[in-house]
Amino acid sequence: MACRPSGSGSYTVVIIPLRTSLYSLDALRFYLWIKRLKDLEKEKDALCSGLEILEKARLWYLQQLEENRARQDHIEAESEAGCSLEGATEARSCLLKSRIQRANGSLGSVMSEPNVTSSSIPSLPEAVADSDLRWHNSILTQEVSDKNRQISMLELEKDALLEQLDELQAH
Repeated sequence: MACRPSGSGSYTVVIIPLRTSLYSLDALRFYLWIKRLKDLEKEKDALCSGLEILEKARLWYLQQLEENRARQDHIEAESEAGCSLEGATEARSCLLKSRIQRANGSLGSVMSEPNVTSSSIPSLPEAVADSDLRWHNSILTQEVSDKNRQISMLELEKDALLEQLDELQAH
């Protein structure tokens, strides 16, 4: 039976000798049974490791949400005061969004295809193309966000100019 000693990444297989020949059907069945148990233990360990990573990721996502809320509040306060955003913060945000989208996509594909076979694993060029598409999508999303921000600023300026015009006409 496959077992994992605590603190070690190695596996130990214990084989109980059979009274029959090594090439007998019983020996082969026993070997395949042990091999399946060993594979199941490895899968269980990978799943447990994944759960640990997911818990850390969940905590990280919660922390990022809190930081995002704080940045939103800060930006709203700056916009009321008439301040502008820094370019480095936007670049960091774009990179972070790209990485988060990649992680979310990977998790989504794991959950949607639990019985992945080797034939369904994308080749390296497909994976690179997918990564490139995600990166370009992230860049385009950032550009759209920037343009929307510019439009909002221009609309605020227009409203302020219209108010000034109304005041001038009232005098």
